[in-house]
Amino acid sequence: MFVNLRISIFVFYFLTVIAFLAISYYFLDVLGVSNFYIYSVVLLCIIILSGIFISKLAIDPLAEYVTNLQNLSKETLHELNLPISTITTNTQMIKKNLEDEKALKRVARIESACDMLKQRYDELDYLIKMQSKQNIKEMVDLSALVQERITFLQRIYPNKNFNLNLENFSLEIDRVGLSKVIDNLIDNGVKYSPKSQNIDINLQKKTLTIQDYGIGMDEVELLQIYDNFYQSNKHMQGFGIGLSMVKRFCDENKIELSVTSKLNQGTKVSLKF
Repeated sequence: MFVNLRISIFVFYFLTVIAFLAISYYFLDVLGVSNFYIYSVVLLCIIILSGIFISKLAIDPLAEYVTNLQNLSKETLHELNLPISTITTNTQMIKKNLEDEKALKRVARIESACDMLKQRYDELDYLIKMQSKQNIKEMVDLSALVQERITFLQRIYPNKNFNLNLENFSLEIDRVGLSKVIDNLIDNGVKYSPKSQNIDINLQKKTLTIQDYGIGMDEVELLQIYDNFYQSNKHMQGFGIGLSMVKRFCDENKIELSVTSKLNQGTKVSLKF
């Protein structure tokens, strides 16, 4: 489609140049127009009409393509919901009739994979709502949300100790976006503290803090952590966009973000709501 679009624009551009030369010849040589003002007005009109036509020729197919892509995403998302629900319901039923420990572990792995798939589903739904400018803010119990995310992450990191100290606190915010922020911060804490088993998570006085006891960072690294694609440790998996996304979300939602760290002692991230 885009190849044909480029060809069409090139052909129209070529014809426009020929038309411009022909009209210039007709005005200057045939009619003998010597008034530069009239010639400039005619030329300007031709340029404007050509620009409008080229813009329409380029934008209309692109807009149609984007619309079709959005519709496909919505339809695919809708179709994904049924198999996810089916897997979840059936694994719960199977667990009730199982006693073998190995079989129960296999079912638990299926449940974890299904939870990850459900999270991807929620994120796709979230992105579609963002693109359509829907209101995605709701009342969120932050302590319950943190516990929910810990339950999910504990399956991925079973050897880590997540020490929670959470006060009750609710606020109106984008739930899915905040969940992604919490996941990113905890995941970073786990990733950069391979020798420590403890991650401390506190919610006190409208401030959420996540403390790890890992490799930490020096002052130079702290100045770069919000840069896109920056990674403190190049050997770690990931794309280095986590804290950049976190910073953008905090700025958009008026959350005060601060990071303190000491080399070889750990890092503490605070979100003040």
